[in-house]
Amino acid sequence: MIARAFLPQARTASLVDATTGAVIAPLEKVRDEGLFAGAFTGRSAWFPYRFRIGTELGEMDVDDPYRFGAVLSELDAHLLVEGNHKKLYDKLGAHLTTIDGVAGTTFAVWAPHAGRVAVIGDFNGWDGRCHGMRLRHECGVWEIFIPGVDPGSFYKYEIKSQAGERLTDKSDPVAFYSERTPGTASIVTNLEHHVWGDQDWMAARQTFVPRERPISIYQIHLGSWRRKPEEGHRWLNYHELADELVGYIKDLGFTHIQMLPIAEYEDEASLGFRPLAPYAPTSRWGRPEQLRLIIDRCHQAGIGVLIDWVANKFADDARGLANFDGTTLYEHPNPHQRFLPGTPGVLCWDYGRREVANYLVANALFWLDKYHIDGIRVPEVETMLYLDYNRARGDWTPNRFGGHENLDAIDFLRRLNEEVYATFPGIFTIADENSAWQRISHPTFVGGMGFGFRWNTAWVRDTLRYLARNPVHRKYYHDELVRGPASAFQENYILPLSHGEVAFGRNSLLSKMPGDRWQKFATLRTYYTLMYAHPGKKMLFMGDEFAQDREWNSDISLDWHLLGDGMHQGVQRLIRDLNALYRSIPALHEQDCESDGFAWIDDNDSDQSVISFLRQDKDGKSVAVFVCNFTPVIRPHYRLGVPTGGFYRERLNTDAETYGGANVGNAGGVEARAEPYHGRPYSLELKLPPFAAVILERAPADTQT
Repeated sequence: MIARAFLPQARTASLVDATTGAVIAPLEKVRDEGLFAGAFTGRSAWFPYRFRIGTELGEMDVDDPYRFGAVLSELDAHLLVEGNHKKLYDKLGAHLTTIDGVAGTTFAVWAPHAGRVAVIGDFNGWDGRCHGMRLRHECGVWEIFIPGVDPGSFYKYEIKSQAGERLTDKSDPVAFYSERTPGTASIVTNLEHHVWGDQDWMAARQTFVPRERPISIYQIHLGSWRRKPEEGHRWLNYHELADELVGYIKDLGFTHIQMLPIAEYEDEASLGFRPLAPYAPTSRWGRPEQLRLIIDRCHQAGIGVLIDWVANKFADDARGLANFDGTTLYEHPNPHQRFLPGTPGVLCWDYGRREVANYLVANALFWLDKYHIDGIRVPEVETMLYLDYNRARGDWTPNRFGGHENLDAIDFLRRLNEEVYATFPGIFTIADENSAWQRISHPTFVGGMGFGFRWNTAWVRDTLRYLARNPVHRKYYHDELVRGPASAFQENYILPLSHGEVAFGRNSLLSKMPGDRWQKFATLRTYYTLMYAHPGKKMLFMGDEFAQDREWNSDISLDWHLLGDGMHQGVQRLIRDLNALYRSIPALHEQDCESDGFAWIDDNDSDQSVISFLRQDKDGKSVAVFVCNFTPVIRPHYRLGVPTGGFYRERLNTDAETYGGANVGNAGGVEARAEPYHGRPYSLELKLPPFAAVILERAPADTQT
């Protein structure tokens, strides 16, 4: 038999028995580059062996990667070809393991059209000659086990096309940790390093019914939430965020946080919306186990964690997925569908290729599985659904029926939702979809897209347009205020005051409000209360909870010094109280997505710019009355019809002094009179403060006085 090995660092080499350490045969250096070979006899069956090499540093034994068996099982290969490997992340990528008593790392990468693939890294001098990978022809995956590769090792793939052209060295498509930008090397890491302490949360999540529970989301960009001015305004790392963020969110009473994209991305300007390594949390803010620490502490504090999950595009970076094996592997082969008009530097996924669709579905499952994420938001869904999105005539290819719907993307999104809901009960998915597509948040078995919720951007657009008007003119645009409930139950909606409303030249929410400083704050407080009382789950972007008065800038910290001002403190107190009220009154959340939970009292008082409505829970025991006044006029003796008698306690008044108001109100509540009004048998007589909202709750019968 003949033994061959490429050992560029060796001066001499011998073949040795790995069990006994005995030298079997010396090897001759047949090429100056480091190729050794030698014949030996007396062995007729496979046996564990090593190479004993002499180097400048002395003599050492090294294991041969090619004496170890296959990385993928036949079942793995079959599922990958089928496009149905839900846990491909357990096989592809770099995994620390021990084989035949030898510790090392397995590497596996899908590159079916490559002529050659090798692992290069700091463990082999970035020399592609050392660790050429073996091709599994049945599935197009290249694999190898390399002994001695430890956590923290940097690596990439050296790929040659079938024509022999060497491509730009590639980071791992299933890397779990990446070098900090501008570097793009992948890093070997132990995914199981963190010991979770959120068992109670995960057990309770199994029975969580999102539509019926209070969901109040705090959207956050980790890099600009808070910084260290005394250290050059650097951002906080994951560990520091775990120490500071979790307590802050718990104090304000939000039920969930939602992080802007955290998968590794190429540049700060993209905010994460141009992913480079979809399986790796960005290393800007620390290591993967530190991100797990944030999530773990959130769960232990009773706070859910959502992430923005980008599925409509990825970075057009030669070091990443672009032209990965010399062909359009991950990106769409049709130029009309490969690029996203108006968004340079990105490529669109090929949803019709089963391996790519599987890669994306498995990626969503990966974050839910390995990071205990409680839900995902998919941004810009409309760019996925339409073949002609932002494209001129002649710049798009119709589907097989001649239409403009992207049938592959539709099938992908439905499969995505079916898989994540079936695998992880209690999680939920959110679609940011801004077209007129129907049934986005309806189950797939009734023809829907399968998302749990949909952003109600139309409500945000209408209400902000209304509030930006001079109060004297608002009565002429009353429809902008009241049209929301007409469509509020067509989907399971979230009311998203997101980062998009306070960035990109749109100014802050406070700055959108007209009038003097007091009027701006009063109107903003009213708007927040309208959102919390209106049907639909709630979302607020960071900084809005204390009325930051400048537009959000992702390069600097929020203006925390504003909390030294009483007006900003008042808005923060209001958000804290609104969250507490929303969670404690079933009428305000139990039927957020059901028309039975909402009824207008009066939506026609346009002359006074006042609206009022009722919210109630499923059994009608919890009833809340909401009324708001969008003018600077105090309205005494304002009557509202209510369904039942009794005492209605004033649970919240945005004109309270503690919020920055003037304390115009109703002395804690009012008694309903048996005087019919607004078609109801009882009525309340209220004193409405200016630019203010009031929430009243009917007291239970056993507490009536």
